[in-house]
Amino acid sequence: MPIEPIQTEIVVLGAGPGGYAAAFYAADRGKKVILVEQDERLGGVCLNAGCIPSKALLHATELIRESDESAKRGITFAKPEIKLDHLRAWKDSILQKLSAGVRGLADRRGVVVLHGRGHFEDSQTLRVETADGQQFIRYQTAILAVGSKPVIPPAFDLGNKRIMTSTEALELEEIPENLLVVGGGYIGMELSTVYATLGSKVVLMEAMGSILSGMDADLTRPVLQYAEKAFKEIRVGTRVLKMSTSGKQIKVISETAGQKKEELYDGVLVAVGRSPNCADLGLQHTKVQRDEKGFVKVNEKQQTADPFIYAIGDVVGGAMLAHKASKEARVAVEVIAGESSAFKDIVIPAVVFTDPEVAWCGLTENEASAKNITVEVARFSWAASGRALTLDRVDGMTKLIIEPETERVLGVGIVGHGAGELISEGVVAVEMGATARDIAESIHPHPTLSETLMEAAEAFYGKATHTISRRKGKNG
Repeated sequence: MPIEPIQTEIVVLGAGPGGYAAAFYAADRGKKVILVEQDERLGGVCLNAGCIPSKALLHATELIRESDESAKRGITFAKPEIKLDHLRAWKDSILQKLSAGVRGLADRRGVVVLHGRGHFEDSQTLRVETADGQQFIRYQTAILAVGSKPVIPPAFDLGNKRIMTSTEALELEEIPENLLVVGGGYIGMELSTVYATLGSKVVLMEAMGSILSGMDADLTRPVLQYAEKAFKEIRVGTRVLKMSTSGKQIKVISETAGQKKEELYDGVLVAVGRSPNCADLGLQHTKVQRDEKGFVKVNEKQQTADPFIYAIGDVVGGAMLAHKASKEARVAVEVIAGESSAFKDIVIPAVVFTDPEVAWCGLTENEASAKNITVEVARFSWAASGRALTLDRVDGMTKLIIEPETERVLGVGIVGHGAGELISEGVVAVEMGATARDIAESIHPHPTLSETLMEAAEAFYGKATHTISRRKGKNG
């Protein structure tokens, strides 16, 4: 007998930060929702194999770095004993708690969760391969939120467990004595920091001319200075040509400035980007279109070329950030509900959780230069911050990108301890069209790192208490 399909208003395919946000928001608005996820745990890559486990490990290893630094303050500790099994279990317990929390929220909202792999039969029918067999879902609207996966070039994919992507690296099975990290983007830099702290001799190779390519140089400079001390070596402008298995090691041939080098490593982490999870979804049975890189094409309302299917998150490309996906989820649900909503002129903050952290939002100095936009840049060095001094973290800097005529803050960049927690003030300022004077005249508590935003704004007017600046705004 044919299987009777389940009827629903909205089906969401993928239960990551975008998918479950869309399902919950739609349920809160009275919609009947089914959330389909192929993995047993909800939360997607971010919760299970990305944002959350990496930040847990970064925090754990930060304690080691702080204990090493404390000797100069007259406080010494014995060399830490690292129990990988315990560290891994602690990390996994966080993921389990968060995933269970997401599942509980789904249940309380009446969202039906169906575990299995989804496949589009047509524009309004989804077939789900579950452990109990096939289940068909007939829906009015689908939201595609299947995320992305790490890219590993075919030349590096040897089927050798010593060659890892970020997914395997976060499992923390062992600490390679000599570790090669291919890729100096945020994933490569964050995981290099973790493994270097745990004892690996890290060599980082980046094909571009700098780490964290595309970011403002003054923000990345302190990160590079730390990495040069913590890692064994950093090689920019370097291409990895070939990898092969050599006993219990990986033989790597690389090229820098025309010079080839052959080396052996105990482990290799490949962090060269991510690609959308679009394979075997049955999208060919719909009108959904994809670009040359495989990402799903959407408009500013998150609509695909198929009127019954929306798409959000990593699968549509752009900044692959959990909070971007969550915002896109709200836009999609609001449009489905008939409201006027669009993902347009949205201020998206970004944070790299290196040591020190880097965070920015709005217009960057690099972007202003590339687009020939005239801006003023106000900076405040954390060397003049009393709070940074008490933390022994004077390696930071706060900068404001300001429109000269209006003195409106167009962008904010921060490098330093806790930059990810500080950038939200910048997001509010840029989103609300605040001026440098608005920030300068807003009293910030002392002594805090948040003061550096106020002092950067004051520096724009040449009136910062803790630094000397000749620059003045038009109302200075």
